[in-house]
Amino acid sequence: MTYVPVLRFCQTYAVLIMIVLLVIALTLLSDSFLTVPNLLNILNQNAPLAIMAAAMTLVIIAGGFDLSVGSIFAVGAVCSAWLALNVNPYFGLLMAPVVGLLLGLMNGIVITALNVHSFLATIATSLIFKGAAIVISDGRLIPVRMDAFTWIGRGKLGGVFLSIWVLLVFALILTFVLTRTSFGRKVLAVGGNADAAILSGIRANRVRIATFAIAGLAAGLASAIATSRISMGQASAGTGFELQAIAAVILGGTSIFGGVGAVWRSVAGVFLLALINNGFNILNADPFYRDLTTGLVILAAIGISSAGKKRDH
Repeated sequence: MTYVPVLRFCQTYAVLIMIVLLVIALTLLSDSFLTVPNLLNILNQNAPLAIMAAAMTLVIIAGGFDLSVGSIFAVGAVCSAWLALNVNPYFGLLMAPVVGLLLGLMNGIVITALNVHSFLATIATSLIFKGAAIVISDGRLIPVRMDAFTWIGRGKLGGVFLSIWVLLVFALILTFVLTRTSFGRKVLAVGGNADAAILSGIRANRVRIATFAIAGLAAGLASAIATSRISMGQASAGTGFELQAIAAVILGGTSIFGGVGAVWRSVAGVFLLALINNGFNILNADPFYRDLTTGLVILAAIGISSAGKKRDH
């Protein structure tokens, strides 16, 4: 059918087209939008979420969902702040992604060992991790006022926030892993057809565990950046990030059924959502319409993804 190539094009580049149209519209509506400080602030503020969405891409491509990354973010935040105060600020920043990696690894092992759907398993582990964050922080804020702790969240290199550089490097690494390594090919194969992948000799469970470990690592890294920026750890950090990350991945054209996706499109999805939010703030528009617009955009993306899957069948 002639509309199949058009549908494929929409799945691949729709997010970029929407970003361009939104940038043009906001530039015409507000003189304060298309400025270097505003654009850098948008990138800086959304870098942690973009890092998480980049890693979530691999999880969803492999056929899974991770609803615990927001809670992993919270654990990373309170652990980094506590360790910064009681051990060493650099050690605190370093351990946040390590803790995230371990919790993500735990997710993968639980899902594969119990043979349960990742959606259900990560709902349960998110509650466990959130409880752990509250226990570690004793339900209190953990302020960390040290330059050695805030450098990664507030520092700049070449006039650009370090968080943006970290996002760029992380996204490029994951893109290379997904498109240029045997592991990336295995992730695509497991998400495309797990049974066929297993028959071809791929250890699907190991691949799934690895994707959840990477998602946990990303959540920990994101928490280190965010906690460093506000110089405070809190158990409520990261609330809702898991849904925002998944929404950005789907908005970027990654199939909710697995087997198809790209890291750069997920990062673009984060910044499309960020531009919508920034635009409504600049224009002082009613927040209701912002949420309505965001929801409609995400729903349209899910519809395109589902339509593509139906055409494949």
